[in-house]
Amino acid sequence: MCKGKDTMRKSAIERKTKETRISLSLDLDGSGEGVIDTGIGFFDHMLELLKKHALIDLSVKAEGDLDVDYHHTVEDVGLVFGKALDEALGGRKGIVRYGFASIPMDEALCETSIDLGGRPFLVMQCPMKHMSVRDFEVKLVEEFFRAVSVESRSNIHLRQIYGDEAHHVCEGLFKSFARALRSAKAVDPLEKGVPSSKGVI
Repeated sequence: MCKGKDTMRKSAIERKTKETRISLSLDLDGSGEGVIDTGIGFFDHMLELLKKHALIDLSVKAEGDLDVDYHHTVEDVGLVFGKALDEALGGRKGIVRYGFASIPMDEALCETSIDLGGRPFLVMQCPMKHMSVRDFEVKLVEEFFRAVSVESRSNIHLRQIYGDEAHHVCEGLFKSFARALRSAKAVDPLEKGVPSSKGVI
């Protein structure tokens, strides 16, 4: 766990319910390593992009009621990832706090703004033309990021500027979130305390 600047910023969490069983480990100062296995191919692909572009080590093993649908698994992975992020950030001393990224993916352009300031809120503007990528409902992307926002106590704004292909839009959203998080979680060498006028996050 992170207790302040210059400490190991890691977390490991297990969550079991009647719907899902999830084990997740996170290292904020990693290099994009880890094994992802949620049983949902497209979701695994998005999480692989997240860990690579955020430069975090992330391993996820999820078993869910996929015979019902993908909703419980995607949302619960978001909850666990968000909680792990909150724990790894600790008191959030010395971090940059804010991050922004705009990512092109072929014909699609997506952007994310993030504030790791302790106030959970999600705004997602994503008028995708297609409702699914194979059997993955793209609405679940919003459910994932809402869960991350709540449990990580982060303000996240995601926006699809334009784009036609649902796969490209989803990829742009995850990559832009990852790059924004990469900036926001970084240690600021000029910040001596908590990056807030309140003195606490």
